[in-house]
Amino acid sequence: MTDIPALWFRFVQWIGDGTGLPDAILHIHAGMAVLIVARVLTGRGLGTFIPFWFVVAAETANEVLDRMHYGSWRWPDTTLDVFNTLWWPLVLTIGVRLRPMPAKDRRRR
Repeated sequence: MTDIPALWFRFVQWIGDGTGLPDAILHIHAGMAVLIVARVLTGRGLGTFIPFWFVVAAETANEVLDRMHYGSWRWPDTTLDVFNTLWWPLVLTIGVRLRPMPAKDRRRR
């Protein structure tokens, strides 16, 4: 049987080695990439929280695979990974959601 957590770990290491970027920066980029891909695939705006929930799901899967690979939760690492992955997608989602609508858009509603 294939060891999926080990394969995922090697894939993530390969990305880190190939880019030379630290883990924290990779999490930031991954969160934003998932957000944009989810926005494009779903056709939902960034202010709807739908694309953001894709980021939450992807980060959850990543951390579960890490937990399976290491055999236990590594809470300091996990907490920082979750924060780095979710922070900017959350800020962008809230920012888009709270932005004032131009007068032209208000008339259509």
